[in-house]
Amino acid sequence: MKVEYASDKLKKKCSDLKSAQKLFSGDKSLARSLLARINALESAETLKDIIVQRPFHFHKLANNMEGYFAIDVKSRRDPWRIILEPLDAAGERYVPCHIDEIVEQVRIVEIAEVSKHYE
Repeated sequence: MKVEYASDKLKKKCSDLKSAQKLFSGDKSLARSLLARINALESAETLKDIIVQRPFHFHKLANNMEGYFAIDVKSRRDPWRIILEPLDAAGERYVPCHIDEIVEQVRIVEIAEVSKHYE
């Protein structure tokens, strides 16, 4: 799957161990887990390959995050998550975004942010 990023700064945090570690206040374990999650996204054929992996806890976001989804950086116990948006073949958002209908077609996702839940 093709992974795009909302910004170059975010791309660096998601692809460089030192930058990821800085994001997590020196926590090397979280940094490695972030890079592993990004690698899993890049290795997936479609978004369905990610959704079926229970440890990722793929879930829909609501309210002002309609059309966005999240996966855990490490586990449900950690507050960190990767917020992503599925894109069509032209790199455009799905409107409306009915994930059940498009999951096997999604081959591009954009990482919108990596953040602590409820922050």
